[in-house]
Amino acid sequence: MPLSEHEQRLLDQMERALYAEDPKFASALEGTGLRTYTRRRVYLAVAGFVVGVGLLMGGMVVPDQIWVSIVGFLVMLGCAVFAVTGWRRGPASQGSGPRQAAAPRRKAGMMDRVEQRWQRRRDEQTGGF
Repeated sequence: MPLSEHEQRLLDQMERALYAEDPKFASALEGTGLRTYTRRRVYLAVAGFVVGVGLLMGGMVVPDQIWVSIVGFLVMLGCAVFAVTGWRRGPASQGSGPRQAAAPRRKAGMMDRVEQRWQRRRDEQTGGF
């Protein structure tokens, strides 16, 4: 669903404010892109998971090679963890989400300032209501 014109303007304002406040962080977000990073990580995890399934099945088929099945299961487990941790935490989003409490104080201060500016602009647009 496309954004309305008003929502697009607000998003552009937020983007400009982010570039003005912390250009290094903004360029890190822009870099290769969080989606590209996450997509690549998930593709690798899925490929590894398929290899793990192959090892698991191969260990079941070959007699006296149960250790291959165990390795396959461990590969599958590792790939699942790899995919989930990549989904929760990308390269530039380590200060957001549930891990925000562990972020440095400077980041929290920057976010507070951005929120205050956002609220001020919103109040100015609505006439202070």
